[in-house]
Parts: sequence; C-alpha cells; structure tokens
Amino acid sequence: MSLSPVPFSKVAITGAFWSERLATIIERTIPSQYERLTEYGILDSLKLPQPVPPLQIPENRHGFSTQIFWDSDVGKWIEAASYALSFRRDAQIEAQIEAIIDDLEQAQTHDGYLNCWYLGRDPDNRWTNLRDNHELYCAGHLLEGAIAYWQVTGRDRLLSVLRRYVEHIAKVFGPGDGQRKGYPGHQELELALIKLWQATGDNAALDLARYFIDQRGAQPHYFDEEAKARGEDPSDFWAKSYEYNQSHLAVRDQTKVVGHAVRAMYMYAAMADLAAIDDDAGLKTACEALWADLTERRMYVTGGFGPSASNEGFTSDWDLPNETAYAETCASCAMVFWAARMLNLDLDGRYGDILELALYNNVLSGLSRDGTQYFYDNTLASDGSHRRWDWHPCPCCTMNVSRLVASVGGYYYGTNADGIAIHMYGGARVSLEVGGAGVTLDETSAYPWDSAIRIAVSPDQPVEFCLSLRIPAWSGQSTVRVNGVPQDVAIDRGYARLSRLWSPGDVVEVQLQMRPKRLWAHPLVAADRGCVALRRGPLVYCAEAVDNDVAPDLVRLPDSGALTAEASDILGGIVMLTADAAAMQTSDWGADLYRTSPPTTQPTTLRLIPYYLRANRSPSAMRVWIET
Repeated sequence: MSLSPVPFSKVAITGAFWSERLATIIERTIPSQYERLTEYGILDSLKLPQPVPPLQIPENRHGFSTQIFWDSDVGKWIEAASYALSFRRDAQIEAQIEAIIDDLEQAQTHDGYLNCWYLGRDPDNRWTNLRDNHELYCAGHLLEGAIAYWQVTGRDRLLSVLRRYVEHIAKVFGPGDGQRKGYPGHQELELALIKLWQATGDNAALDLARYFIDQRGAQPHYFDEEAKARGEDPSDFWAKSYEYNQSHLAVRDQTKVVGHAVRAMYMYAAMADLAAIDDDAGLKTACEALWADLTERRMYVTGGFGPSASNEGFTSDWDLPNETAYAETCASCAMVFWAARMLNLDLDGRYGDILELALYNNVLSGLSRDGTQYFYDNTLASDGSHRRWDWHPCPCCTMNVSRLVASVGGYYYGTNADGIAIHMYGGARVSLEVGGAGVTLDETSAYPWDSAIRIAVSPDQPVEFCLSLRIPAWSGQSTVRVNGVPQDVAIDRGYARLSRLWSPGDVVEVQLQMRPKRLWAHPLVAADRGCVALRRGPLVYCAEAVDNDVAPDLVRLPDSGALTAEASDILGGIVMLTADAAAMQTSDWGADLYRTSPPTTQPTTLRLIPYYLRANRSPSAMRVWIET
C-alpha cells in the first residue's frame, strides 16, 4: 500500500512542541547560522575572490580540507531557511538568500558548471576526483535548497541556476559514448534529482538519479579508473575499502549496512524512492534487507547509529559503545529521510516507529534548546566533558538538523487513492482532496508529553475513504473512538484503519498508552549488559548529575518497581521520570582502593530527563543506560 507524502508547505503545525522548535529555528538558528557562514568566510567563497585566500580549514591527515564542500553548507542553509519561511516569512532572511543567488549566478560558467571550490582554486581539475571531493554532493544540496526556496516563495531564479547545472552533469555522466561512467563519492545528489522530478516532472533528472544508483559498484570500478587517471595507486585509498562509500557491490546486492553512515542513509533513501517510482522489486528487497540489518543489530536505543569516529560509521554487529558513541546527527537525519520513504513505499508502522525514535531522540539531541549550539556526535554516556559547540570545522550537522526540524510538517501525512494516513502526532492541520472531496484534518494533542489525540475530520461533503492512524509499537493496548463510540478496529501492521463514510463534524479520538518502561539490550551488546534504559512514549530518557544527588554511574536501578512520570517546570516544562534506586557510597572507603566487602548503598531517587535535552544546562555527567 504505497502513499505519496503530503508536502511540508501544506501542513500547518499547531502543537506546542513543534511550534516552539520552529519558532526557535526562524528566530535563532537560521540567523546565527548566517552569522557563522559569514564569519568563517563560507559566503565570501561564493564570490570566487582573487587572489585565492589561504585555507580557513587546514588539510587533515588524508590531505583533505572540509572547506571543499562549503557549497553544500550554503545549500543546506538555504533549504533550512526556506522551510522556516514556510512557517513564518522573514524579509531579511529572504534578502540574504537573494544575495547568495546573485553570487551563484555570477560564479556559474557558460556550460552550467557550478562548484566554487574548483572554480576558485582548482579550475583545471573539476570532475577528476568524485571519490573524495564532493562535487556531486555539493550539487545535490544546492539543488535541494533551490527547490525548497522555489516551493515556498515561488521564485525560481536559483532553481534555474541549478537546473542548468543538472543539465551539465547529465552531459558529463551517463552510459553514452564519451560520457564518464561515474557516480557520487558521497551520495546525496540522487535524492535531490528525484525531488526535482517530483517538483517539476523533469524526466532527465529522474533518469540521471537512476543511472547513479544503477552504476554504483559496476566493474571496472570507476574510483579505481579515476585514481589511475590522476596518477595514483587505487590501493592507496585511505579507507582501504569501497565499503566506506557503499560502492563495493551493486546496490541491489547489498545486505549489510557498512561504511560511512550518512552516505549509506542517503543512498538507501534514494533506493526507496526509486523502488516506489519504478515498482522495482530488487531495490525494495535490498532496502528491506538493509533495514533489518541496521535496526536489529546496529542501532542505538536513541535511534542513532555508526559507533566509530574513524569512518564516521559502522563497525560490526552489536558494537554499540556508549561513552564513545559517534551516532552522528546527520546520519539520524538521513535515517528519517529513509524511514519516511520506506513508510510511504509500504505502509508499515515499524518504519514510522523508527522515524519517530530517531527524530525525537538522536536528531533533536543535535540542536540545543536555544537553537544556537549543536552536537555532531551523540554519546550515550559522558563524564560532563562532552559539550555542545556553536560551530564546527565540518558544519554539516548544523544545517542538517535545522532543515529537518523546519520541514517536520512533511512527515505527518501520506495519501493515496484510498485515503489518508497519519504517521505523526503533535498538532497539525492539513487540507487535502480525497475521493473528489476536499477534506481538512485537524489533529490536536500535547504529544509527546501526553497521549490523548483528537482528530477533527471535516470534509466538504460526505465522502468515503480509509483513515489510517499509526499506533506506535510502544503503546500496547490503545483505544479508538469515532464521535464518542468505541471502535472495534484491528491493528494492521501498526495502523488502525477506519474505512467509513465521513461527514462534517466527525471526530476521532485516540488514546495511546504512554507509561514509562524499562528497556534491555540484546545480550550480545556488551556495553549494555546489566543495564536498563528508560523510555516513555517516543522519548528515551537519560540521567544527568545536575538533577540527582549522586553521579549517574553510582546509581543502581532495580529490574522492577515503579517508574513515575511527573510534570516539571525545568527546561521549559517537560515530563520527568523518577524511580526508587540505590546509590553506592564512597564515604566509607577511606584510602582503600580495594577491599573484601562490597560497596554499601543508600536509597535515592533517580531523576531523568528526555535524552534530546541533555547538555542544555551546566556541564554534567550523563547516562542513558543505568546499571541494575
């Protein structure tokens, strides 16, 4: 049962939780990011200054400066700002975008090429190192920004610039004689090209996306041939394996999530898009196998993944360390993109559950409550030294988290010829056409703090359709009422499906179960043996020392016993969890390092806050997994 997502621009966010986040994005995040883009010379680089200024970001041990993909940071900022403008128009932000468009128009060459690193610093070597140098990746993010700005404002000047660039890329790459047989070293353009086709009907863009996906991993390996053409030995590639960029096999043959996590998620999202567009069973089967591998063996309880900093990605099954977790914010943003596409490809609540888990936990962790500081990596335990920063030499996560949060309305609803599906809750209104009638849905709730959901169904005239409501796996037994009458409705793959003749004034009420619960990890996850994590609804919780009388790593939580959810006035008003626990004592040890009797304990109350709100106050030790 495939669906089409309802665009963000058609959905009005009305609930307090996401309205607060969106207001923060437009008022604090977008302006502060613009200041950083200016301060660090990223916007000036679009002007192609001569003489070329010294590198702001030195080359790393691989001979690579992250400055090479500054264009992508600009593209993501435009995209995030455009989504935010859909929530609230802002003349100053629009003027800033228009000034950037002026620079990009000036920088673009007569043949359509547009990459400011190469145009300014290395004009003779464009398209010579797709493996490392992010040209196609940068093109993708600029294109997504151009599409978003056009969709929100109706202005197509930037879109015209990027469509010329796409035409150039389509001439350079492809199966024809004289064309390069390459594909992105860092996947992303595939997603942008599909968005361009969806927005404009540009079939050439869709064909190019298909080509990049189908060509990936073909032999002779393009990155080998490219390296030889540069006079390099392909075996000198620092990552030592093309698993790093998921080009080790043809995409339809891949069953294990490997390599760089963000690249993987972007690729899988494009594969899911094409599986739906082309009814491609091979791509769908590959996506399902990769999904199972990731979610059953390689994902943190917070929806993050990729434990290793060395490759910003995956290692081995069950390897999920807490103190050193990488769990990059960008990767979880990309997981939301993939999960949303899988959900619309095949209406199955397991995809919505993971979308929600990643979004409410690892993604939101990446942006501070005040909207101006970030996490690149998201550890699940800290001694207090893991702190937020206001910028980064590789600022990809800053704009990635803001563009996702600003476009959150696009993840609420899906439609097809048979009806409407509601994937998320939290206050959102939308008007659609179903069965030849206009239908407005107005969902109101205090989600994720409260589990009572009300949906006013207002068709222009009585109309029959199926309304599918996601019932999260964490909820257990839930109730559904229509106009106050309990419905005996079976849950089909995570959705309650209400097929009926809907009339003006109809109201659906859903009551989910949102009790706090303990979670245990698979025994093969060595880092979490003998520990529990706590979850309430979509939110995973953590203990910070600032809320507790003792450090979280000295607390022992029993395997059973009451867990209490209570409203608090901290951090803007949240639901905290409390539990009776035991605190190991240190005062009676004296000078002993070891002794023959175990530590004594004293009763204590353990207090926990949602994981995404960690590190928003004074530096504090933190743990998600509490020892039992």
